Amino acid sequence: MFPLTRCSRWLLSRQPQVISAAGSVRGPRKLSGSAVAMAPIERVTVIGSGLMGSGIAQVAAQTGHGVQLVDVSQDVLSVASKRIESSLARVAKKKFAEDPQAGVDFVKTTLGRIQFTVDAVEAAKSCDLVIEAIVENVGVKQKLFSELDKAAPSSTIFTSNTSSLSITEIASSTDRRDRFGGLHFFNPVPVMKLLEVIRIDETSDATFDALMKFGKAMKKTTVSCKDTPGFIVNRLLVPYLAEAVRLLERGEASAQDIDTAMKLGAGHPMGPFELLDYVGLDTTKFILEGWSERFPDNPLFKPTEHVNQLVEAGKIGMKSGEGFYSYKKS
Repeated sequence: MFPLTRCSRWLLSRQPQVISAAGSVRGPRKLSGSAVAMAPIERVTVIGSGLMGSGIAQVAAQTGHGVQLVDVSQDVLSVASKRIESSLARVAKKKFAEDPQAGVDFVKTTLGRIQFTVDAVEAAKSCDLVIEAIVENVGVKQKLFSELDKAAPSSTIFTSNTSSLSITEIASSTDRRDRFGGLHFFNPVPVMKLLEVIRIDETSDATFDALMKFGKAMKKTTVSCKDTPGFIVNRLLVPYLAEAVRLLERGEASAQDIDTAMKLGAGHPMGPFELLDYVGLDTTKFILEGWSERFPDNPLFKPTEHVNQLVEAGKIGMKSGEGFYSYKKS
């Protein structure tokens, strides 16, 4: 839901090094004018191979796109490769239950569409679309796109998978703001059907249309949004989660009762505290603090003391074994 990956040191690696590949990568197509962004997106470079990046790469490959997945080292990419292969095996088991060999072929064919490399600049030279899925830090993202802007063909569209940062601010480091947008996928990418397509003021109609078509080619349901904090889902969801915490802080209801009320009364699959623990309290804290700093007069973005205290104590949810609830095995 709130994607955070670990690729902030990608600039340390400079030598192209493909770990596995099937076939060669074609050179960039030469396009100009209004036709640039209208050409079908066939080749995708995903930068950042964490949960979000590897999920995006997997789905892109499943839907017939050529993919280059970039991260800082062979070791990190090896982990991503194994993660993708395991995920594909689960898909194959369900999709080809009556024909196991077809499932084996599906996994092999899909993996064959993915190249794993440590050189982001080189990868950007031969793709139609860049999807950035690295650490949620504006400066790091700007440095990345500034480097890529010098190397990528003029036809290449740049996008960020950020869940909370300003696309406009990220795009300001490039000279292709008309070919810049946001593609906000949701975790886990192979399962979640939604894709938010974000356009900034400078995004051309041709670029926006190409991104919408790409999302549909990925078999996602696409919704469009302007570059507002949190876009649609997180703009509504994060204040809702924060308000649930404030309700608890005032002693007006317990976390368990609030979760039960929202599941049974509002039809939510998870209560707000269950969701906070699933997402990670550190992630929610990061988003609220960033929004509050940029928009100090908006009470919806005010950080909550209870979340701050839990994060300080290292209780950040399911991934640490404890948050609002305990997940430690007895």
